[in-house]
Amino acid sequence: MTHAENILAEAIQNRLKELGTNAFAVEKKFGLPEDAVRSILKGGRKSGTSINRAQEICAALGLELYIGPPREEGIVYTSQIGLDDFDVILRLDARLAAGAGAENGEVSYEGALAFCRKWLNEHNISPSQACLMRVSGDSMCPMLRDDDVVMIDQRKTTIRNRHVYALVDIDGSSRVKRVELVDNEMIILSSDNPDYPTETRRGPDMNRIRILGEIVWSSHAW
Repeated sequence: MTHAENILAEAIQNRLKELGTNAFAVEKKFGLPEDAVRSILKGGRKSGTSINRAQEICAALGLELYIGPPREEGIVYTSQIGLDDFDVILRLDARLAAGAGAENGEVSYEGALAFCRKWLNEHNISPSQACLMRVSGDSMCPMLRDDDVVMIDQRKTTIRNRHVYALVDIDGSSRVKRVELVDNEMIILSSDNPDYPTETRRGPDMNRIRILGEIVWSSHAW
């Protein structure tokens, strides 16, 4: 087997042990061809395993098949409260404007919050690729209020229309808005508060907007 096939076989074998099952049972349960999994473990298929077949097997076992440049894995701080495991997400000493843009100079960390690992996993949030920031202003009321803390998933930078994102606008200010991409010709920035007008960015200005990540959690300030 090639080095890549050895890695795949080892990952599958370990996952089968975690699940308390075997290759035959997985093939039968998920309708995979006979020996699809077993041939990888034995290394008996001379032609190798296709990417599509490997993806099917990984999906059946709850594994991620990743091909690309090496991905950095940041430090994840953990703790335990009772029987639940928690991961810590760091909070930046910076603000996102819900209204006029907020100017943030040199940014540092000013604390952290612990989140249940089960909840983070259910929402596919990586603690090392998320951060917390405060909101300034009321343009996103009632969803986000002044001084709320929000969690930014820094992996989610591809615009999904009408979702809420943290972004750096064309003037360098940090903001939080609903974002919509229209036919790759215009970006619309809108607020939940009807007192604030909708803004548009066209042409070169579209490429000057930097999406920091999608807002995936918030805490209301009282």
